Amino acid sequence: MTTEQIAARSGASKATIYKWWPNKYAVAVEAFLSEMFAESADPDTGSAREDFRIALRGLLHFYASPTGRVFAQLVGEAQLDPLVRAELRDHLVQSRRQLGRVMWERGVARGELRPDVDPDVAIDLIFGPGLYRLVTGHAPLDAAAADAIVDAAVSGLARCAGCD
Repeated sequence: MTTEQIAARSGASKATIYKWWPNKYAVAVEAFLSEMFAESADPDTGSAREDFRIALRGLLHFYASPTGRVFAQLVGEAQLDPLVRAELRDHLVQSRRQLGRVMWERGVARGELRPDVDPDVAIDLIFGPGLYRLVTGHAPLDAAAADAIVDAAVSGLARCAGCD
């Protein structure tokens, strides 16, 4: 992907693109983030397990799409290029993690999830397997996989009634 290709496809000039984004990776990250939020927004169902299940289903649906395969290539490139890594981490990963924290905090506040668990670790346990499956291709990226991942993770993260 080049800035010229982005300009040609979008109908905008290169100057316009550089006015709004510092580089081609920023354009790609913003596009991926927009699509991820469309596929996996904050469901706020009143149940942490259901919120995580719906969010992970949407994310795996995105990963399984043609755009998700392009996203996997960007993740691969980020391993070698600090600029790409910074764009992904600072603009896409952090905003997605913030959504996970919001869902986690609601679950803790409702007494569904363990308050003693580091939210960042919990988010890794819930959403990390999807990215692992995307980059390794070892297992499906479907709704059944999302449900199984969330069920396994939340079973270990759920607050035990009567354990206090």
